[in-house]
Amino acid sequence: MRILSVAALLFAVSACVPQPAPPPAPAPAPVVALPAPPVTAAPQGSDWRDWPLTPGDWTWRREPTGSVAQFGTAGAARLTLRCDTGRRQVVLTVSGATPTPLTVRTTSVTRSLALQPGGAIALASTDALLDAMAFSRGRFVLSQAGAAPLVLPAWAEIGRVAEDCR
Repeated sequence: MRILSVAALLFAVSACVPQPAPPPAPAPAPVVALPAPPVTAAPQGSDWRDWPLTPGDWTWRREPTGSVAQFGTAGAARLTLRCDTGRRQVVLTVSGATPTPLTVRTTSVTRSLALQPGGAIALASTDALLDAMAFSRGRFVLSQAGAAPLVLPAWAEIGRVAEDCR
C-alpha cells in the first residue's frame, strides 16, 4: 500500500511541474500585390454550340401594340424582339449593331439579315427564323463583322412574341 501511495504522490508532483511555453507563432508573410492580368476574351472553340452564353436574361412584357421580349442585363438590352400586331411583324433590334449583315445561327437554320440603320429588321410573324430561334437546342448566335457574337439562350420569350403576332 505504501508503494502505491508513493507512486500516487510522485504522479501528483509531476503534474505540478510547469510545461514549457510553446514557441511563438511565425510572423505572417508580407502580402505582395501582383498586377492584375490583362482582360482578354475567352478563347472560343470552333463549334458555336459550346461557346459560353452572353451574360443576361430574357424578359417579356405586353405593350399596347403587341408584346416585347428583351435580352440583356438590368437596363441594358442587347436584343429586342417587338411584335407589331397591326402589321403582323416582329422587329428584331440589336443594340449597337451597324447596318451591315447580321448572321443568325440556330441548330436548324443559318441566315444573314440586312439590318437597317439603328440595327433593326422587320420579320413577318410567320418567318421560320423566329421558330428556329425559339426552338434552337439551348442557344443561338447573332454575329456581325467587327463585333463580339451574342450567344443567347433559346427561352420561351422568343416564341411568345412570335405567337402574339400571329
